Amino acid sequence: METMNLEPTDPLTRDPFPLKGKSAVVTGVSRRAGIGYAIACRLAAYGANVFCHHFSPHDAEQEWGSDDITAVLKGVRSHAVGDARVADFHADLIEPNAAEQVIDAAVREFGHVDALVCNQALSGSDGPIGELSAADLDQHWAVDARASILLAQSFATHHVPGTPASIVFLTSGQDLGPMPGEVAYAAAKAAIAGVTTTIADQLADDGIRVNTLNPGPVDTGYLTDDMWQFVKPMFPFGRYGQPDDPARLIAWLVTDEASWLTGQIISTEGGFGRWRPRGS
Repeated sequence: METMNLEPTDPLTRDPFPLKGKSAVVTGVSRRAGIGYAIACRLAAYGANVFCHHFSPHDAEQEWGSDDITAVLKGVRSHAVGDARVADFHADLIEPNAAEQVIDAAVREFGHVDALVCNQALSGSDGPIGELSAADLDQHWAVDARASILLAQSFATHHVPGTPASIVFLTSGQDLGPMPGEVAYAAAKAAIAGVTTTIADQLADDGIRVNTLNPGPVDTGYLTDDMWQFVKPMFPFGRYGQPDDPARLIAWLVTDEASWLTGQIISTEGGFGRWRPRGS
Protein backbone atom coordinates (compact mmCIF):
# COMPACT_ATOMS: atom_id res chain seq x y z
CA MET A 1 0.00 0.00 0.00
CA GLU A 2 1.38 3.39 -1.01
CA THR A 3 2.12 5.72 1.90
CA MET A 4 0.33 9.05 1.75
CA ASN A 5 2.55 12.13 1.90
CA LEU A 6 1.21 14.26 4.73
CA GLU A 7 3.82 16.99 4.47
CA PRO A 8 2.72 20.45 3.25
CA THR A 9 3.26 20.94 -0.47
CA ASP A 10 4.35 24.56 -0.02
CA PRO A 11 6.92 26.16 2.29
CA LEU A 12 5.36 27.15 5.60
CA THR A 13 6.06 30.82 5.05
CA ARG A 14 3.81 33.67 3.99
CA ASP A 15 4.54 35.89 1.00
CA PRO A 16 4.13 39.52 2.14
CA PHE A 17 2.95 40.43 -1.38
CA PRO A 18 0.74 37.48 -2.40
CA LEU A 19 -1.00 39.46 -5.18
CA LYS A 20 2.12 40.82 -6.87
CA GLY A 21 1.62 40.68 -10.63
CA LYS A 22 -2.14 40.24 -10.22
CA SER A 23 -4.86 42.71 -11.14
CA ALA A 24 -8.11 43.24 -9.25
CA VAL A 25 -11.35 45.13 -9.80
CA VAL A 26 -13.17 46.53 -6.77
CA THR A 27 -16.56 48.19 -7.19
CA GLY A 28 -17.95 50.86 -4.89
CA VAL A 29 -14.65 52.58 -4.04
CA SER A 30 -16.14 56.03 -3.53
CA ARG A 31 -15.49 56.97 0.11
CA ARG A 32 -12.48 56.69 2.40
CA ALA A 33 -14.84 55.62 5.17
CA GLY A 34 -16.26 52.78 3.07
CA ILE A 35 -15.60 49.07 2.81
CA GLY A 36 -14.65 49.36 -0.87
CA TYR A 37 -11.82 51.74 -0.05
CA ALA A 38 -10.51 49.43 2.67
CA ILE A 39 -10.60 46.48 0.26
CA ALA A 40 -8.78 48.43 -2.47
CA CYS A 41 -6.09 49.52 0.00
CA ARG A 42 -5.59 45.95 1.22
CA LEU A 43 -5.28 44.56 -2.30
CA ALA A 44 -2.82 47.30 -3.22
CA ALA A 45 -0.77 46.56 -0.09
CA TYR A 46 -0.70 42.88 -1.13
CA GLY A 47 0.94 43.91 -4.40
CA ALA A 48 -2.00 43.97 -6.83
CA ASN A 49 -2.83 46.42 -9.56
CA VAL A 50 -6.18 47.80 -8.43
CA PHE A 51 -8.99 49.05 -10.65
CA CYS A 52 -11.40 51.15 -8.59
CA HIS A 53 -14.97 51.62 -9.73
CA HIS A 54 -16.84 54.55 -8.18
CA PHE A 55 -20.10 56.48 -8.50
CA SER A 56 -20.03 59.44 -6.12
CA PRO A 57 -23.42 60.95 -7.17
CA HIS A 58 -25.04 58.14 -5.19
CA ASP A 59 -23.18 59.16 -2.02
CA ALA A 60 -23.99 62.82 -2.58
CA GLU A 61 -27.66 61.94 -2.16
CA GLN A 62 -27.06 60.20 1.17
CA GLU A 63 -26.90 61.66 4.67
CA TRP A 64 -23.15 61.02 4.87
CA GLY A 65 -22.38 62.81 1.60
CA SER A 66 -19.77 62.15 -1.08
CA ASP A 67 -15.99 62.12 -0.81
CA ASP A 68 -13.22 63.61 -2.93
CA ILE A 69 -12.49 60.89 -5.50
CA THR A 70 -9.00 62.28 -6.13
CA ALA A 71 -8.24 61.89 -2.43
CA VAL A 72 -9.77 58.41 -2.41
CA LEU A 73 -7.52 57.26 -5.26
CA LYS A 74 -4.49 58.94 -3.72
CA GLY A 75 -5.13 56.98 -0.55
CA VAL A 76 -5.28 53.67 -2.44
CA ARG A 77 -2.12 54.54 -4.39
CA SER A 78 -0.27 55.21 -1.15
CA HIS A 79 -0.46 51.47 -0.46
CA ALA A 80 0.71 50.32 -3.91
CA VAL A 81 3.81 48.13 -4.01
CA GLY A 82 6.66 48.71 -6.45
CA ASP A 83 5.43 49.42 -9.96
CA ALA A 84 1.86 48.25 -9.28
CA ARG A 85 -0.75 50.68 -10.56
CA VAL A 86 -4.12 52.04 -9.47
CA ALA A 87 -6.71 53.09 -12.07
CA ASP A 88 -10.36 54.09 -11.81
CA PHE A 89 -13.65 54.19 -13.68
CA HIS A 90 -16.85 56.15 -13.04
CA ALA A 91 -20.08 54.28 -13.80
CA ASP A 92 -23.65 53.98 -12.56
CA LEU A 93 -24.18 50.24 -12.18
CA ILE A 94 -27.93 50.67 -12.38
CA GLU A 95 -27.39 50.94 -16.14
CA PRO A 96 -27.61 47.55 -17.91
CA ASN A 97 -24.32 47.87 -19.82
CA ALA A 98 -22.27 49.48 -17.04
CA ALA A 99 -20.95 46.22 -15.56
CA GLU A 100 -19.47 45.12 -18.87
CA GLN A 101 -17.96 48.58 -19.36
CA VAL A 102 -16.19 48.38 -16.00
CA ILE A 103 -14.57 45.02 -16.74
CA ASP A 104 -13.69 45.97 -20.32
CA ALA A 105 -11.99 49.14 -19.05
CA ALA A 106 -10.02 47.17 -16.45
CA VAL A 107 -8.80 44.69 -19.05
CA ARG A 108 -7.75 47.53 -21.34
CA GLU A 109 -5.85 49.11 -18.46
CA PHE A 110 -4.05 46.06 -17.08
CA GLY A 111 -4.28 43.48 -19.87
CA HIS A 112 -5.92 40.93 -17.61
CA VAL A 113 -7.97 40.78 -14.40
CA ASP A 114 -7.43 38.07 -11.79
CA ALA A 115 -9.84 39.10 -9.05
CA LEU A 116 -13.23 40.79 -8.84
CA VAL A 117 -14.82 42.14 -5.66
CA CYS A 118 -18.45 43.24 -6.11
CA ASN A 119 -18.80 45.70 -3.25
CA GLN A 120 -21.31 48.16 -4.77
CA ALA A 121 -24.61 48.72 -2.99
CA LEU A 122 -27.61 51.01 -3.28
CA SER A 123 -28.63 52.89 -0.14
CA GLY A 124 -32.09 54.34 0.43
CA SER A 125 -35.07 53.86 -1.93
CA ASP A 126 -36.33 51.15 0.41
CA GLY A 127 -38.94 50.47 3.04
CA PRO A 128 -41.16 47.88 4.75
CA ILE A 129 -43.99 45.92 3.18
CA GLY A 130 -46.79 48.39 2.51
CA GLU A 131 -44.47 51.24 1.53
CA LEU A 132 -42.53 49.76 -1.39
CA SER A 133 -42.87 50.58 -5.06
CA ALA A 134 -41.91 48.46 -8.03
CA ALA A 135 -39.23 51.05 -8.78
CA ASP A 136 -37.69 50.55 -5.31
CA LEU A 137 -37.44 46.82 -5.86
CA ASP A 138 -36.11 47.20 -9.40
CA GLN A 139 -33.40 49.68 -8.39
CA HIS A 140 -32.04 47.44 -5.65
CA TRP A 141 -32.17 44.40 -7.89
CA ALA A 142 -30.29 46.30 -10.61
CA VAL A 143 -27.44 47.54 -8.39
CA ASP A 144 -27.20 44.97 -5.60
CA ALA A 145 -27.82 41.77 -7.58
CA ARG A 146 -28.00 42.16 -11.36
CA ALA A 147 -24.82 44.26 -11.57
CA SER A 148 -22.85 41.68 -9.57
CA ILE A 149 -24.01 38.84 -11.80
CA LEU A 150 -23.19 40.83 -14.95
CA LEU A 151 -19.80 41.82 -13.54
CA ALA A 152 -19.05 38.15 -12.90
CA GLN A 153 -20.23 37.22 -16.38
CA SER A 154 -17.98 39.80 -18.04
CA PHE A 155 -15.07 38.81 -15.80
CA ALA A 156 -15.52 35.15 -16.80
CA THR A 157 -15.73 36.09 -20.48
CA HIS A 158 -12.28 37.72 -20.33
CA HIS A 159 -10.78 34.97 -18.18
CA VAL A 160 -8.31 32.48 -19.65
CA PRO A 161 -9.63 29.02 -18.69
CA GLY A 162 -7.38 27.20 -16.26
CA THR A 163 -5.84 30.37 -14.87
CA PRO A 164 -6.50 30.79 -11.12
CA ALA A 165 -8.92 33.63 -10.46
CA SER A 166 -11.38 34.71 -7.80
CA ILE A 167 -14.70 36.51 -7.45
CA VAL A 168 -16.07 37.78 -4.14
CA PHE A 169 -19.67 38.93 -3.87
CA LEU A 170 -20.97 40.86 -0.87
CA THR A 171 -24.27 40.00 0.74
CA SER A 172 -25.76 41.04 4.09
CA GLY A 173 -27.09 39.28 7.18
CA GLN A 174 -30.62 38.93 5.83
CA ASP A 175 -30.66 35.18 6.54
CA LEU A 176 -29.46 35.64 10.12
CA GLY A 177 -32.09 38.07 11.32
CA PRO A 178 -34.67 40.63 10.13
CA MET A 179 -33.61 43.87 8.45
CA PRO A 180 -36.55 46.18 9.27
CA GLY A 181 -37.39 48.70 6.58
CA GLU A 182 -34.96 47.19 4.06
CA VAL A 183 -37.08 44.70 2.14
CA ALA A 184 -35.73 45.67 -1.30
CA TYR A 185 -32.10 45.61 -0.18
CA ALA A 186 -32.49 42.33 1.74
CA ALA A 187 -34.21 40.68 -1.24
CA ALA A 188 -31.44 41.65 -3.66
CA LYS A 189 -28.66 40.62 -1.29
CA ALA A 190 -30.45 37.32 -0.63
CA ALA A 191 -30.46 36.69 -4.37
CA ILE A 192 -26.67 37.03 -4.51
CA ALA A 193 -26.19 34.66 -1.58
CA GLY A 194 -28.65 32.24 -3.13
CA VAL A 195 -26.95 32.10 -6.53
CA THR A 196 -23.40 31.76 -5.18
CA THR A 197 -23.28 27.97 -5.34
CA THR A 198 -24.66 27.88 -8.88
CA ILE A 199 -22.15 30.41 -10.23
CA ALA A 200 -19.28 28.84 -8.30
CA ASP A 201 -20.08 25.40 -9.70
CA GLN A 202 -20.09 26.62 -13.30
CA LEU A 203 -16.95 28.75 -13.07
CA ALA A 204 -14.90 26.19 -11.12
CA ASP A 205 -14.28 24.28 -14.36
CA ASP A 206 -12.46 27.36 -15.67
CA GLY A 207 -10.38 27.89 -12.54
CA ILE A 208 -12.46 30.71 -11.07
CA ARG A 209 -13.36 30.53 -7.38
CA VAL A 210 -16.55 32.29 -6.23
CA ASN A 211 -17.36 33.14 -2.62
CA THR A 212 -19.77 35.53 -0.94
CA LEU A 213 -19.08 37.56 2.19
CA ASN A 214 -21.46 39.05 4.72
CA PRO A 215 -19.44 41.86 6.37
CA GLY A 216 -21.90 42.30 9.23
CA PRO A 217 -22.56 45.71 10.79
CA VAL A 218 -19.70 48.01 9.76
CA ASP A 219 -19.31 51.67 10.64
CA THR A 220 -18.84 53.44 7.33
CA GLY A 221 -19.43 56.87 8.81
CA TYR A 222 -23.02 56.59 9.98
CA LEU A 223 -22.59 55.35 13.55
CA THR A 224 -23.38 57.96 16.22
CA ASP A 225 -22.55 57.60 19.91
CA ASP A 226 -26.24 57.18 20.74
CA MET A 227 -26.54 54.41 18.16
CA TRP A 228 -23.47 52.67 19.55
CA GLN A 229 -24.74 52.78 23.14
CA PHE A 230 -27.99 51.21 21.95
CA VAL A 231 -26.35 48.26 20.16
CA LYS A 232 -23.19 47.92 22.29
CA PRO A 233 -24.50 44.94 24.33
CA MET A 234 -24.88 43.01 21.05
CA PHE A 235 -21.12 43.13 20.34
CA PRO A 236 -19.23 40.79 22.69
CA PHE A 237 -15.79 42.14 21.76
CA GLY A 238 -16.75 45.66 22.76
CA ARG A 239 -16.55 47.38 19.41
CA TYR A 240 -18.44 47.85 16.15
CA GLY A 241 -17.18 46.47 12.84
CA GLN A 242 -14.65 48.58 10.94
CA PRO A 243 -14.16 48.58 7.13
CA ASP A 244 -10.82 46.81 7.39
CA ASP A 245 -12.44 43.85 9.18
CA PRO A 246 -14.16 42.47 6.06
CA ALA A 247 -11.38 43.89 3.85
CA ARG A 248 -8.75 41.65 5.48
CA LEU A 249 -10.84 38.54 4.87
CA ILE A 250 -11.70 39.51 1.30
CA ALA A 251 -8.04 40.19 0.51
CA TRP A 252 -7.16 36.72 1.81
CA LEU A 253 -9.97 35.13 -0.20
CA VAL A 254 -8.48 36.32 -3.48
CA THR A 255 -4.98 35.01 -2.68
CA ASP A 256 -3.73 31.51 -3.43
CA GLU A 257 -3.93 30.70 0.28
CA ALA A 258 -7.69 30.39 -0.24
CA SER A 259 -7.32 28.23 -3.36
CA TRP A 260 -9.37 25.38 -1.84
CA LEU A 261 -12.32 27.60 -0.96
CA THR A 262 -15.20 28.20 -3.35
CA GLY A 263 -19.00 28.30 -3.30
CA GLN A 264 -19.08 29.50 0.31
CA ILE A 265 -21.11 32.19 2.06
CA ILE A 266 -19.04 33.53 4.94
CA SER A 267 -20.05 35.91 7.72
CA THR A 268 -17.54 38.13 9.52
CA GLU A 269 -19.53 39.83 12.26
CA GLY A 270 -17.39 39.76 15.40
CA GLY A 271 -19.95 37.63 17.24
CA PHE A 272 -22.75 40.13 16.60
CA GLY A 273 -25.63 38.88 18.75
CA ARG A 274 -28.94 39.94 17.25
CA TRP A 275 -30.69 38.09 20.07
CA ARG A 276 -28.92 39.98 22.86
CA PRO A 277 -30.81 42.70 24.76
CA ARG A 278 -30.21 46.18 23.38
CA GLY A 279 -29.01 49.12 25.42
CA SER A 280 -31.01 52.20 26.24
